[in-house]
Amino acid sequence: MTASLALNSPSPDDLWEMDRSHSLHPWTNFGPFEREGALVISRGDGAWLWDAEGRRYFDAVGGLWCTNIGLGRREMAEAIGAQAERLAFSNTFVDMTNDPSARLAAKLAALAPGDLNRVMFTTGGSTAVDTAVRTVAYYQTCMGRPDKTDIVARDYSYHGSTYLAQSVGKRPGDRVPEFRYKETGIHHLSVPNPYRRPEGMSEAEFCDWLVAEFEALIDRVGAERIGGFIAEPIQASGGVIVPPEGYLRRMWQVCQRHDILFIADEVVTAFGRLGHWFASLDEFGVQPDMICTAKGLTSGYVPLGALILSDRIWDAMAEGGTRWFTAGFTYSGHPVACAAGLKNIEIMEREDLLGNAARVGAYFETRLAGLKDLPLVGDVRGRKLMLCVECVADKDSKTLLMDAANESKRISNLCEGMGLIVRPIGHLNVMSPPLIITESDVDFVAETLEKAIRQVADDLVREGFALG
Repeated sequence: MTASLALNSPSPDDLWEMDRSHSLHPWTNFGPFEREGALVISRGDGAWLWDAEGRRYFDAVGGLWCTNIGLGRREMAEAIGAQAERLAFSNTFVDMTNDPSARLAAKLAALAPGDLNRVMFTTGGSTAVDTAVRTVAYYQTCMGRPDKTDIVARDYSYHGSTYLAQSVGKRPGDRVPEFRYKETGIHHLSVPNPYRRPEGMSEAEFCDWLVAEFEALIDRVGAERIGGFIAEPIQASGGVIVPPEGYLRRMWQVCQRHDILFIADEVVTAFGRLGHWFASLDEFGVQPDMICTAKGLTSGYVPLGALILSDRIWDAMAEGGTRWFTAGFTYSGHPVACAAGLKNIEIMEREDLLGNAARVGAYFETRLAGLKDLPLVGDVRGRKLMLCVECVADKDSKTLLMDAANESKRISNLCEGMGLIVRPIGHLNVMSPPLIITESDVDFVAETLEKAIRQVADDLVREGFALG
C-alpha cells in the first residue's frame, strides 16, 4: 500500500485509492475501474446518499433493489445492536435455533401466499435460488422420480451469482468465456419481452407462442425429466421485463399439469416493490410451490435470504422421518439478520409502505412514460417502483445503438453530476427507489433523467451517431 495513505483518518482521495488498489468489485470492468476507480459513498439517510467529499445524491436505484425502508433508521440500528449484544450468533444446524429466527420464519409463513409455511434462511438471493434448485431434485427423488431434476429458466433471466444460480440464469453479459457454467440439466426458454416480440405478432399471440414453446420443450425433453421451472415475476436485471398478460399464470398451469415445481424468484419483487408482500399471487395470479427472497427482507441493513416452500414439499421430504436434508449455511437463521428482518417488516406495516409504493409507484409510471417522446427513448416499462428506460437508435425499427455509444452510462454519469443515481445496464437505465419515495422525489427523478437523455442525444448526434 502507498505509504502516503493514512489508514486511521483517510482523506476522500485516500479512500478512492485504497479501493482502487485493493478491491475486486462484483462485475468489475477492469480497464475503466483501473483508470477511474469507484464512487466512495460515506453516508445514507432515507433515499439520499452522500459521497466521501460531501456531495448528495438521490438513490433511485435503492442500493441494489433493496433499501426499501430507506437508510439511517435509528430503530433498525437499535434493533440490530440490541440483538448483537444479547445473542450475536447461534447456529441453526439440525436441532438448534434462536428466537429471532423462529419468529421471522413464522412471520414469513403468515405473509406468504397459500401453504408456503416452511422457511430455510440463507445468506442472500443467490443462495436462496441455489437451495431452491437443490430442493427440486430432493423433492422429486423423495416422490420416486429421481430423474426428474432438470430446471427450466428463461433467456435474460438473472438468478444470482453462485455457480449453480448463475448457470440457471442467462442474462447477456453474465456468461463470460473465462468462467465455466453448468450446462446439463438446465434449459432456457425465450425471454417474454413484449417490446421485442416478433414483428406482426400481437401481445396475445406472443403469449400463446411462449406457452407453446414451453409445452414443446416438455414434449422434447420429457416431463419425466423436468422437475422445476424458475421465473422472476418481472425479470429485473435482465431488463425490467413485464411479461404478456396471463403469461405467468398459463406457465404455472403447464407446470401443474406435468408435476413441475414452480419457483418464483421474488428476490426483487417481494417486500413491497410492486405494492405487495409477494407479487406472484397478488399481481400475477400464480400460487408458487417455492418463493426465493432476499434484498427487501431486511432492506439491505443486514444480508439475509430465504427460501419459502410449501407444506406439500415439506411433507414429501419428511415422510418416513429418516432422511437428512444436507443443505444450509453457517449463517442460516443468523439472529442479528433475523432481528433486522422482523424490525423491517414492523416498520413497513406501521408506515403502510406497501400502500405508498402502490400510490407513488403509479405516479412514477405516469411521469416516466412521458420520456417515450424523447428521440433516444424506445421503451419505458416496468411496474410501480421497478422501472427502466430503454434507449434505441431508431424508434420504428427498435435498433439498438452501437456499444461504442455507451449511452446508458453517459446518461447515468450526467444524472450523477446533477445529484441522481440511476443504474446503467446495457442500453437501459434502471430505477428501483426506496418505498418511502414521494411524488416530489419522482418529479426530480423524471426531470433530471429527461435533461440527461436530451444532452446525451445531442452529444451523440454531434459525434456522428445516427438517431431515428
